[in-house]
Amino acid sequence: MPARVPSCLHGVWHSGPGEPATAARVCASALDVRRTRKEKQTNDKQSNTSARNGTSDSEALLFGGPLRYDTGWAQYEEAFLQLGFRSMLKRLPTLLAASFRLARQADRQAARIVVSAEVGRGIARAVSLLAVNSVLGHLMTDTPVADRLRGATPALVTVACVLFLAALLRAVSTYATGRLEPKVERVATEQYLEKAASVELSAIEDDAFHKLLDTAQYGAASARRMIGIATRVVNALISLLAAASVLTVLHPLLLPLLATMTLPSAWSALTIARRRYVSFHAWVQHARAGRLIGSLLTEAGAAPEIRVHGVGPFLLRHFRSMSEAAEEEQARLARLAARTGLFAAAWTGVATVVTYATLGGLLLAGAMALSVAGTAVIAIRTGSASLDTLVVEINSLHEDAMFVGDLERLFVEAAQRAIPVGGAELPAEPREIRFENVTFRYPGTSGRDALSDISLSLPTGKIVALVGENGSGKTTLVKLLAGLYAPKDGRIMWDDVDAATADRHQLAERIAMVAQDFKRWPFTARVNIAIGRSSVPLTDDRIGTSVGEAGAGDVVADLPRGLDTLLARAFTGGHELSGGQWQRLGIARAAYRRGSILVVDEPTAALDARAELEVFEKIRALAGTGQTVILITHRLASVRHADLVHVLEGGRLVESGTPDDLLRTGGVYAELYALQADQFTAKVPSPNGSPNGHAER
Repeated sequence: MPARVPSCLHGVWHSGPGEPATAARVCASALDVRRTRKEKQTNDKQSNTSARNGTSDSEALLFGGPLRYDTGWAQYEEAFLQLGFRSMLKRLPTLLAASFRLARQADRQAARIVVSAEVGRGIARAVSLLAVNSVLGHLMTDTPVADRLRGATPALVTVACVLFLAALLRAVSTYATGRLEPKVERVATEQYLEKAASVELSAIEDDAFHKLLDTAQYGAASARRMIGIATRVVNALISLLAAASVLTVLHPLLLPLLATMTLPSAWSALTIARRRYVSFHAWVQHARAGRLIGSLLTEAGAAPEIRVHGVGPFLLRHFRSMSEAAEEEQARLARLAARTGLFAAAWTGVATVVTYATLGGLLLAGAMALSVAGTAVIAIRTGSASLDTLVVEINSLHEDAMFVGDLERLFVEAAQRAIPVGGAELPAEPREIRFENVTFRYPGTSGRDALSDISLSLPTGKIVALVGENGSGKTTLVKLLAGLYAPKDGRIMWDDVDAATADRHQLAERIAMVAQDFKRWPFTARVNIAIGRSSVPLTDDRIGTSVGEAGAGDVVADLPRGLDTLLARAFTGGHELSGGQWQRLGIARAAYRRGSILVVDEPTAALDARAELEVFEKIRALAGTGQTVILITHRLASVRHADLVHVLEGGRLVESGTPDDLLRTGGVYAELYALQADQFTAKVPSPNGSPNGHAER
């Protein structure tokens, strides 16, 4: 490459007046072409390497590796994949019971109506088949036509009445099912969300549990489908029993032939469903990653950088790569399904020929009357259709039951990892909160502990500052204080009560938090404040007081509709706030909560100097009312009014004391304070190049 650069630039050096810029553009274009070609070759080489490893280049680059799960991740899943059609039939009562249980939870009356209507339809079909047999028996006699018709009339009337009743029952079932299905999905979804919201934070951050959340979310829709499928299974099962009974009476040989006609489709449907289920579990995280890339292209927060940095083509390219990988998997499943279906169709065709050949042989041998043969044909067609329907619907029921099983498994695991209910009473007005030799490491991480052998005191009714560089453990410490995590070793004592044995709900009630990355809810400004304590009635007085305590009055006044302004630009009439304005609302939210302990993590990161001073004045005022304030900030000048400062370094406590004491002792706090002070006291040059002697403020 270096040898080619001068030859390209040669055109610039020897061009005439007005030409150098053009020549330079040509040169740059040539270099870009070569660079693009080389990058393409490199990308192709990486893609080929990734393909050989079973991982697309997009997965490797964006997510660090393959996003496909080993389907042997749980014994539960293996148990389902081992099932054959016989085992599936054995599980049919259990599956139907599960469907009915879901239906009863959602709407007991509608569930009873559906079951009764479908049983009635099945019985009506059986009666209709028997009546048709009677009609054929009368019509195929040697008596005069008038006598035949007269004899067949009662059976024909019966057929008409039964068909009318069946139509009526079908309408009733359709109405009840339509009323029941959305309720079942809503109940299942509520249970899913309730369990997801009730587990420990460590469970949400656990990869295996999150994978279960991914798959279980489809359980609600599957539960809804199971209702309709179960009704069709019951109907087809009763119809099949009726047809099978008639065939058994007509000739014992016809029933096994009927089964032989339908078994291929049963095997085919079960095989294809098992493949789909395995593929779904293997690719569920890959699908979530693909949706994530797509959503980033329309996300408001990412929009500025996408446009300024030109990220759109990059994301589109990788979205296409991820989608193409998923399409290849779907194509593979389609090829296997086509091959399986073709084999099953051939088998069914042969079995059908054998069945009707046998029926013809029985007629020729005189072993069966023509009227009986006619009834047998109708019964075979009815039974075959019912058995086909039964096989397909049982397979669908089984497939959806697997996803409902994921949902039920989530319920079990969520119960095991749920935030405990009840516990010891916390002191009404504790004197202090003590960390005693607390060590903590985030689940699933390796390396050093996030906190190591921390012992410190947080006196109540005071301003306590946590100071240290990034990664020193400040935020982790307050997460343990709030009960979001439990220590690996050591204790957190509220006077003489160990937080590990305390009522977690009661502990959370004491804490109000303004995190550095607090949630910006896509609701109105009023709700964004009141969500700080959603369990209490929303009152204007409480909202107004909280807004005043946070100094957010100007923010609310500038909103188009005041507190009723929607803070989400993605919706009609939505409004967006600046980072500083959001931070004011976040502080108002914490004030609305009125927790006895206020944790503020970098509360002024998005504020200007004047607003920062006002916020710290508000924080000091809160402490003046007896509220405990735990302050995390990198701006050490802001903690000069703190009653106590704890300095963390590398997950360890290195210093504690008042700001003045720490400055006098000359430790880590004094060093960090001096570094920040130097930024504001350094002399800046005057316009003529000489120092002006003024401090930069």
